[in-house]
Amino acid sequence: MAKAGFLSKLSRNSGERAAAYHRVPISADDLDRRVALLDNFEGLNLGWFWATNDEGRLIYLSESAAKLVGRPLDEVIGLSLTELFVPDKDDDPDKAERPLPFLLSARNSFADLPARVSLSSDDRELWWSISGKPQYDEEGNFIGYRGAAKDITAVRERERDAKRLAQFDGLTGLANRNRMEKRLTATLTAYKAAKRSCALLMLDLDRFKQVNDTLGHPAGDELLKQVATRLEKIIGDDGEIGRLGGDEFQVILPDIDDRGKLGDISHRLIQMISQPYSINGSRAIIGTSVGIAIAPYDGIEAEELVSSADLALYAAKGGGRGQFRFYSSELKEGARERKEISDDLRDAIAHEQLELHYQPLIDPETNKVRSLEALMRWNHPEKGRISPATFIPIAEESAIINDVGKFALEQACKDAAQWPGDISVAVNVSAVQFANDKFPDVVEQALAKSGLAPSRLTLEITESVFVADPHATNRMFQRLKKRGVSLALDDFGTGYSSLSYLTRAPFDKIKIDQSFVRGATEDDNNNAAIISAIVGLARALGMTTVAEGVEARDELELVTERGADLIQGFVFSKAIRQQELLERFENGQLEFEIVGPSKHRAERKRLFRRIGVIHEDHRYEAVLRNLSRTGAMIEGLLNVPQGTALVLDLGEGQLAVAKVRRTMDARQGLEFEQPLVSDGTDGLCTRHRVSPYALAAAGMPLASLPPGDYPLIGGEYGEKPKTQPQFMEVKVSQSN
Repeated sequence: MAKAGFLSKLSRNSGERAAAYHRVPISADDLDRRVALLDNFEGLNLGWFWATNDEGRLIYLSESAAKLVGRPLDEVIGLSLTELFVPDKDDDPDKAERPLPFLLSARNSFADLPARVSLSSDDRELWWSISGKPQYDEEGNFIGYRGAAKDITAVRERERDAKRLAQFDGLTGLANRNRMEKRLTATLTAYKAAKRSCALLMLDLDRFKQVNDTLGHPAGDELLKQVATRLEKIIGDDGEIGRLGGDEFQVILPDIDDRGKLGDISHRLIQMISQPYSINGSRAIIGTSVGIAIAPYDGIEAEELVSSADLALYAAKGGGRGQFRFYSSELKEGARERKEISDDLRDAIAHEQLELHYQPLIDPETNKVRSLEALMRWNHPEKGRISPATFIPIAEESAIINDVGKFALEQACKDAAQWPGDISVAVNVSAVQFANDKFPDVVEQALAKSGLAPSRLTLEITESVFVADPHATNRMFQRLKKRGVSLALDDFGTGYSSLSYLTRAPFDKIKIDQSFVRGATEDDNNNAAIISAIVGLARALGMTTVAEGVEARDELELVTERGADLIQGFVFSKAIRQQELLERFENGQLEFEIVGPSKHRAERKRLFRRIGVIHEDHRYEAVLRNLSRTGAMIEGLLNVPQGTALVLDLGEGQLAVAKVRRTMDARQGLEFEQPLVSDGTDGLCTRHRVSPYALAAAGMPLASLPPGDYPLIGGEYGEKPKTQPQFMEVKVSQSN
């Protein structure tokens, strides 16, 4: 094809004609000068022209434009317009493309339509703004389009950057709060109509502030980037991750309501984020807590779901951090209760409500007590006994832990001074206490007041102390060792362990966490091998090992065979009072008998609460006596044959299908069809719940699950039973 301008070029004479261009205005019929002007315009790359025939194929494109496309002009001519211009796609995948093919087929005019140019290579993008107008001959026949184009690539890139800044976090590249709010709202709106579920995970980092304070804010920024990378590695394409600001993150997981699966994901997130970080040659260790809420069960609208996930996160942090927690309606009451406990704890010491019990650490070769661990108990005048798992985390959130810890240290030293001289006492030390610069003086004063030899005091320290300034941590270790006390690493292997810490820190003892003991006797469980590895490591470093939480004889045999030096757990004794200890010692009873069961079985949580029991289309009231992952004990029904299929209504939409395996009078032992899963703390829950969509279909309004019982029986909600009841209900008291 001859190289010509947009209009057919006329022959030009140089010299006189060219000079005339500068003297005479261009007239409407001066085609020669108009063509030259358009040629100059094309050459300056300010814009280009294009034309198609009646079949939509290019018959003209400015030569300079073809060069930008990266193709010879002869190759471009003949392409259809839709082959050259790929319509713009909106960032929202639910929105359709701009309708260039429709505009062309309808022979509509269009102006400033953004379009991505189809290039010969994918390593760059080229964006044009195109305008076009259909052309007709004198008889009204369509003869094609004539149009113009201009380069808007730089403008598009600026717009894209601005849009990205508005939707994504500039530090981590994750979605920001604004984008996550919009995505969650849009997702829940669409899923409500489609009756689909969506999980929301809320995370914040534990001890992130310490990294900022000790290593500086640039190190904190680098840490957040690495956290984002780890989150993306676990979540992948299964959900969207956002950073809401500071050290808060959020994950949207569509189409997941299986709490077992969500618990596994949360556990992996906690484990991955808790692994050490290398930042500019320094080592940092943090943790995370996770709160989980699921739509539509815990919220229908975005605001409600976020609030539920926030409450679950707060509960996870209040439970000791490094945990996940599912939302339940009880959490609202729990937040109020934690505030009351915090207030009451301040008066507990003065009013002598706190006391110490002692659990023995036994030599498995002789069954003699070698040491005792001090465990705190709180007998509240109104609430009764409050578990340390409840009040210690609350104390750690404030300065109360220093007063509580001081009391425990002084009382333990005072009590141990009355024991036989070769028996030592172990006292747990909070990471908050350990970070207090005055802590060594507190230890020294407790020893001086009691007269206890420093060698008989062991301070049990969790791995969380290593997240602080390593130099300050090492100085604290040295100051404590100068006092002559022993140091034990508690709960080894559950959080922030590092071989480098063990080689540097002057520990005398390693305590194997009960999570490794639990299940170690089961087939296809790696815990036994882990116990062997820990024992071997401790021996190589000259340290004593203690196996915690040993409850059954088969567990005792296993940890003894694997070489544990000391055993602690219910297999020998629970924690006992000082007075009982003194009586034993006065009678020379230093040996403890094995009192645990022969084999470990799934832990059963002792309870006393009323639940619903469903058989066929009847609902009965019964009492839940205990609960484990695989079964339960109920009481309150007579004449229930072995093998009967029942459904336990555990409340809040939790229905557990079970079969009666044992029956005696009004008590039944049940085996679940599907095991329960952990709720993230010490509780159990069903994998699935009654869906609010099913409740709505049965006649209830569509809303998140309300507190209480609402099983679906038969057809419509509230429909009357069609058969006669087969069992008799009896009253059950807690003393039974």
